[in-house]
This record gives sequence, C-alpha cells and structure tokens, in this order.
Amino acid sequence: MSNKETTTIDMTQKPQSDVKAVEILAEARRKIESEIEKVIVGQKKVIEEILICLLSGGHSLIIGVPGLAKTLIVNTLADVLDLSFNRIQFTPDLMPSDITGTEIIEEDSSTSKRNFRFIKGPIFTNIVLADEINRTPPKTQAALLQAMQEHKVTVSGITHILPEPFFVLATQNPIEQEGTYPLPEAQLDRFMFSIYVDYPTPEQEVDIVKSTTSAYIPQLNKVLNSQEIIGLQNLLRRVPVADDVINYAVKTVALTRPTNSELKFIKDYISWGAGPRASQYLIFGAKARAILDGRYTPTRDDVKAVSQTVLRHRLVTNFNAEADGVKSDDIINRILESSS
Repeated sequence: MSNKETTTIDMTQKPQSDVKAVEILAEARRKIESEIEKVIVGQKKVIEEILICLLSGGHSLIIGVPGLAKTLIVNTLADVLDLSFNRIQFTPDLMPSDITGTEIIEEDSSTSKRNFRFIKGPIFTNIVLADEINRTPPKTQAALLQAMQEHKVTVSGITHILPEPFFVLATQNPIEQEGTYPLPEAQLDRFMFSIYVDYPTPEQEVDIVKSTTSAYIPQLNKVLNSQEIIGLQNLLRRVPVADDVINYAVKTVALTRPTNSELKFIKDYISWGAGPRASQYLIFGAKARAILDGRYTPTRDDVKAVSQTVLRHRLVTNFNAEADGVKSDDIINRILESSS
C-alpha cells in the first residue's frame, strides 16, 4: 500500500509564492528520486529527463534495447506522482479505436431503445507508455499523435477531453527495424525529448540482480499529485528567462540548418535542421531543469544540458554522415563546442 507524503505547493500568481513553490519543488524532486531509487537502480539522468519533459508539458521518445526497465521506470514514476498509467503494446494490427476508444450500441431494457455509448480507450489516462510505436501503421500512429498535440480525441464527431496532466512516452527498439513503420520527421517533431536508455554498469547490474531475485518488495510513498503537477506546469511558464539565454537557444537551433549555418560540418552532414519548436523546447527544458534544481531562472548551461535530448531526433543526416559514421549526437556536441 502506498502512502501519501505531505507536499503542499501554492500555485498562486504572487511572485513570492512562486519563489516558495520552486523551493518546495526542489525538495519534492529529492523525495521523488529517493522513492524511485527503491525500485530502479541507476538511470538517474533518464529519470531527470522524464521529469523535465513532464513539467514542460511535452512528450518523449525513449530509445533503448529490451530489458532496460523502461516500462518499470515509467510505472514507478506514475505511482510516486499519484498519476494513472496505461501501457499500450503497439503491433501491426493495432487500430486507432484500440487506442482512443469506440462506440457501442446499448439497448435500454425498460424502453427497448438503442443508444450509442462511448467506451474510453487506454489513452484516457495521465501517463501513456506507447511501447514500440514504430511497429504500428501510420494511421494508428497518427491517432496517438493527434491526441498528444490536442489533448483530446474525436470519435463519431464527438470530442472527448483527455485527463490532465497528459504525458506520452513512446518507446522504440533501435536494433530491430524490419517490419517497422518509422515515424516521419514531422511526427518526430511532436516529441519534446528523445531519451536514450543505456546499459547499466556492472556494479549496477549486480544490484539489479540482487534486488529482483530476492523477496524484497519496496513500499513507495506518493510525493505529488495531478493537481500539483498541473500547477507546476503553469509555474514553469512564469519562470523568467534572460534575453541572452533565449538568444543562445535560438542561435544553437539556427546552427543546425545547412541553409544558413556558418559551420561547414553542418553543410557536409545535415540535410534538414531543427525548426522553431526546438528553440521553444530548449527554453522549456532549461526552465524545468532550473526549477527542479531549486534555481529561479535558467542559464546557458541549462540549455546545453537539454540540447541532446531536444535536437537529436530533429536532425536529418545525409549519406556523408552515414558513410563517415557521424551520428546526430556527435554533430550536436560540435555545435555546442563552437557556440560556447
């Protein structure tokens, strides 16, 4: 049985209340990490990136091979944050109605009248884990992506509002590409972050084996709830950002575009760079990272820290990059070095 810790966050418009909320959030972040560590060994950077994305009101891709506890991380986070959670296994025969829901005909036993009743699909939850999103056809992918963008679904001409906060994490397996339907660039752009989940260290793997093969059952405390998270998402928009930080984010994104980049390696290796949405997400991510750390305004270092996760899935590399073994992360690192 999970317990509820006392965490009160005042989300009023008063500046002094915002300052207090940032201080409380920094403490809540430490509690969240402490609770998740009862179940998850390592992966601190992944957990931080998921929290940043959630507070920013975005959605995230999670890239990693099977067996790295991606589902467990998300499920544990949902439990600690007292949010509802559904996992959808994407398969080639999955239909849009399997995600959004469908209407059924019901007959009233007293009047014998037939009426349509909407049965909500698994997307009606706070956190959706879309497992192997690239294994389902584009039509079904589009149904999820529309919900991500609009936070609502329309079935038979009737619009149904999704619960808030609404957060989608979509996983992709990087090693099996046969029989998949890769997301087009325009749909990839809907995701704020692309998060890599790497293998644990040997020491961490020993701890994983010990904890998962014993009788230990962790008891998780709930640290926040849905209304507090919505309040924090609203707080994020009120966080001030210096003009030089915004200019730095915009310049970083502009350098990814071969048509106007001053960097030769961009022209050599990139077909298409990132759009304005990347600049917005860099600032949102920098804001979230700052307040999670207990700071009241982001710096250039915060922009740099989220640049990989924001930009890596927005760069379209060309044949030269593939031939030279140059990855998106390598290009982003060189951009950051040139602009520092």
